[in-house]
Amino acid sequence: MSDDSSGTGFLGRYFAGHPKGLPTLFTSEMWERFCFYGARALLVFTLVGQFGFSKGDASKVYGVYCAFVYATAILGGWVADKVLGFRRSILVGGMIMAAGEFLLFVPSQDVFFYGLALIITGNGLFKPNISSIVGKLYAPGDKLRDQGFVIFYQGINLGAFLAPLICGGIGENVDFRLGFLIAGIGMVIGVVTFWRGLGKLDDIGRPPPGREGPGSIALVVGGAAVLSGVVYLLLQRDDLMFGVLGTLFGVIVLLLVAVAIRQDRVGRDRLLGLVILLFANAFFWALFEQAGSSLNFFAKNWTDRQLFGAEVPATWFQSVNAVCIITLAPVFVWLWRWLDRTGRDPSIPVKFGMGIVPLGLGFGALMLGIGLAPEGGKVGMWWLGLLYVLHTCGELCLSPVGLSAVTKLAPPSLAGMVMGAWFLSIAVGNFAAGQVAALVGSGGDGEGIASAQGYVDVYGPAMYASFGVGAFFLLIGPLVNKLLHGVR
Repeated sequence: MSDDSSGTGFLGRYFAGHPKGLPTLFTSEMWERFCFYGARALLVFTLVGQFGFSKGDASKVYGVYCAFVYATAILGGWVADKVLGFRRSILVGGMIMAAGEFLLFVPSQDVFFYGLALIITGNGLFKPNISSIVGKLYAPGDKLRDQGFVIFYQGINLGAFLAPLICGGIGENVDFRLGFLIAGIGMVIGVVTFWRGLGKLDDIGRPPPGREGPGSIALVVGGAAVLSGVVYLLLQRDDLMFGVLGTLFGVIVLLLVAVAIRQDRVGRDRLLGLVILLFANAFFWALFEQAGSSLNFFAKNWTDRQLFGAEVPATWFQSVNAVCIITLAPVFVWLWRWLDRTGRDPSIPVKFGMGIVPLGLGFGALMLGIGLAPEGGKVGMWWLGLLYVLHTCGELCLSPVGLSAVTKLAPPSLAGMVMGAWFLSIAVGNFAAGQVAALVGSGGDGEGIASAQGYVDVYGPAMYASFGVGAFFLLIGPLVNKLLHGVR
């Protein structure tokens, strides 16, 4: 294994100078995201249209579902490190996800919820570990590492773009169950792609010593069966999920504070600064993740989706975020580099404030569209599209910056715990998003714009809260930045 920082000679190079395993990981992750976002686009519509849920209750289920997706990623990383290894975790997780998607095809509410539980469990094994393998493809100091992750993340967004168009479009226009079936087939393709490309990974991701036998797989499959049973129950009990997530998040924050007190001054300040960022991160996702719930309903019931004489499926709006990330991410990379060269690169806390303010701008744009809509009519689709563009700008300011900050602020001995805290804050935000969406869903029914009062009642305060929290971080940014001691 060569420590080659020039970008050649490590694991074989042929894909634009990158390791030969990168296309395999790109394609496998694209199909996994196709599977996940295919189910996400159709979830609330299926709960309402097929199983008779109210919009509010469907939104709560959506919030718990998304929260679990991030929470189980913490366990998946541990399983890969200690039991299965990365490659077997990915294969097992992918097959569990595919099984879950196929169960969503069965016209039974109990089976449907267990299918969701399997998707969550499988995602926890698949998602964090394939990203870890990408990093291990490159030798220490390899200048192509960052470019490799950029290519890999384009695979994520390509899958997120295609899934609502294909699974969502077919699910809405033909049958919800058929959309889930196609998502499951996509996951199978992803698993087969990864399995066929294992030879390109050399020894990366093999099981830990002593864990090579089939007993480890049986142990993890048994654990996944138990975990999916617990998830199945909590998916239908958001009150219990509130207690579980609240307790976990409170404990981990207290642990971080307790550990910080025992650190030297720099280590203490950085951990305390990180705790502040965790709460901002949870707030951001609580409002951003209206996309698959309340905004999905808004697209279907209160948006004029006529375009060139045809009606655009509501789920297609879920693709706008992915398109914006693919097109705008290079712009933000250039912007940060230019500001850095000119000595004006904003600090991490200021970038968090810059990420939260566009949430309010997006909600404000949609409320303006509601106000301008003709009585008895619907809102033009461009207002909803503008919301997604603004929210994506906020995501590009906060999400990659925050993830990078976690890796820099965490003491080496606490890297896993701190990363787990970051993902847990996202889980808390996603759960809260479901509760916010439930408030919107209870505020009106029907399809005329007059029945959209629930959106005004909830999105109005959300807009002001975004402006307030964003402005707060812009103002205290210099103070919080002092706690980070030069980390940018």
